Amino acid sequence: MSSVTTDIPARLDRLPWARWHWLILAGLGSVWILDGLEVTIVGAIGSRITEPGSGLAITEAQVGLAASVYIVGACSGALFFGHLTEKYGRRRIFLATLGVYLVATVLTAFAPNVWWFYACRFFTGFGIGGEYAAINSAIDEMMPARLRGRIALMVNGSYWLGAAAGAAMAYPLLNPDLLPEDIGWRATFAIGGVLGLVILVVRRIVPESPRWLVIHGRTEEAERVVRGIESEVSSETHTDRLPSIDPRRVLTLHQRDTTTFRELAATMVRTYPRRTVLGLSLFTGQAFLYNAVFFTQALVLTVFFDVPSGLAPLFIIPLALGNFLGPVLLGPLFDSLGRKPMIAGTYIGSGLLLVGTGLLFQNGLLGAVTLTLCWCVVFFVASAGASSAYLTVSEIFPMETRPQAIALFYATGTALGGILGPGLFGALVGSGEVGQVAFGYYLGAGLMIAAGIVEIFIGVEAARRSLEDIAAPLSARGGQPLAPT
Repeated sequence: MSSVTTDIPARLDRLPWARWHWLILAGLGSVWILDGLEVTIVGAIGSRITEPGSGLAITEAQVGLAASVYIVGACSGALFFGHLTEKYGRRRIFLATLGVYLVATVLTAFAPNVWWFYACRFFTGFGIGGEYAAINSAIDEMMPARLRGRIALMVNGSYWLGAAAGAAMAYPLLNPDLLPEDIGWRATFAIGGVLGLVILVVRRIVPESPRWLVIHGRTEEAERVVRGIESEVSSETHTDRLPSIDPRRVLTLHQRDTTTFRELAATMVRTYPRRTVLGLSLFTGQAFLYNAVFFTQALVLTVFFDVPSGLAPLFIIPLALGNFLGPVLLGPLFDSLGRKPMIAGTYIGSGLLLVGTGLLFQNGLLGAVTLTLCWCVVFFVASAGASSAYLTVSEIFPMETRPQAIALFYATGTALGGILGPGLFGALVGSGEVGQVAFGYYLGAGLMIAAGIVEIFIGVEAARRSLEDIAAPLSARGGQPLAPT
């Protein structure tokens, strides 16, 4: 393909915030609500499906294994669709992955045995995992640079709105006075599929990333998309003249069809090895902490505090809201104070808070309500940190490798922390020993603190900077960053 000189990234970065941006957030960010719904539903029904009348009657350890199967599917989907996202575009893939999720979720409602349940959980995760690369790439590439941090955190934090909705939905559906024990938990998955269908319709309004279009030789289409965006933003903000373009942001790119795995490996290992270590550290810490605790939360409440299985979902609602408020309220600080202090602070701070929670739990000083309150405080801070992991890896690598990098870090970090976590915690809770569960909390806290320390030493300050400034596109002449990194 030929070379092209373009100002499209600069034109997108300088746009004032408008209703158009909110529509993009609704179309793209809504999938995290589905992800939160999925994970919370399984956590909420964990106790119910272990009961003889559920139609599955699986063990606590098998509940943890089902969570691990979901994570295996998500990691596999991220890797599979991550490459396709760079080759075929963001828009095609986030429509395809949502379709996979819908089919697998609906089929879960008809699971006659544990193996069907496992298979459906794998493919549900497969679809959701593919979303991570496509959606985070599209969000970062279409949001103004000065607001990218808070928007990315808000989008990833919307996961917890789904978690709250899943918990609220599970409570009446798990009430045996309203629905039989073998029907209620199945209805939760069926409703999740219907919600996903609504999001699929809304998402069709989202355009392809103009940055991707330019690099892949579709310059005229990219221009049409950007001109349409500019026209809509101008109309919505009632201005005839948008902010001027920084001439230093004009790029000359060698257009290409795709990015090879060899280029991806060279970028991570040879060009940006410190950034690779950083991404793995952040993802592993948050993946272990979240997947371990949330997949088994209902089990902890029922096993150690005798909370009825039908009541356990209510305890997830305040915890989920705390997780959502963390990224929303702390998100602006990631743009104003900067990435490094906020990422390090949220990782280390949440780790220390979890250590304190573990000590109180181990010494018998907490009940079901007070443990939930402690979790709320821990995850208010941890949620902002976990969301920033996705923001980090989508910012610090070149545009051609962005979806593949997100997929690789998500899959690797989640495999290290997420697949082990639920299975381990399921076994720890199944032991019935407080000390063993507390050990799991200390382990998760240690991984978060270690990741925060890594951020202090090798983190990249990306706040308010253009993506092409943080890491020059591989297609740019010279291949060098436009400013020191």
